[in-house]
Amino acid sequence: MSATLRGHILVATSRLKDPNFFKAAVLLVEHNDEGAMGLVINRPSSVSVQSALAGHFELDDDTGTVYLGGPVETSALFILHNSQELDPEETPIIRDLFIGSCSDVFESVIRGSLVDDLIRFRIFSGCAGWSAGQLEEELARGDWFVVRATLENVFADNPYAVWEELIEHVHRANRLLPNHPDNPEWN
Repeated sequence: MSATLRGHILVATSRLKDPNFFKAAVLLVEHNDEGAMGLVINRPSSVSVQSALAGHFELDDDTGTVYLGGPVETSALFILHNSQELDPEETPIIRDLFIGSCSDVFESVIRGSLVDDLIRFRIFSGCAGWSAGQLEEELARGDWFVVRATLENVFADNPYAVWEELIEHVHRANRLLPNHPDNPEWN
């Protein structure tokens, strides 16, 4: 493998037939010779963060929704957040974006967010995983577009629009002809 795709988003194409990834946007949090792991960033569940973490934290109703991170390890929780101070051992996925899965990181990030409005986080149930070479085969088949991740994509106010926005970005970046005006007389 020549380059890692860590910090990129896989955008499902119409060629991808796996229903788990229909119109999915998957942030790759790990990619190496052994395989890849990602989190689907555009699938909020019906479970609130408050409910998922009840018994561990006393949280307000407005702490957000748990996202469906993927079909693998669905009982495992992962947290994406933007605070290296609260998770100093972690290497950023992209600038100002970190992943945690241990209880200490969850507690630090969630407690930190209660006192600091600049701390953002999302919690995911499960993940997406690929064995060695599997993702590369899917990419060669044309199952995925690849886009560099941004914090705006990951923490989008409207996660349901992320896939469409990324598809539009791919189309704009790969357009063969320039945009034409609505009125041909403006040419």
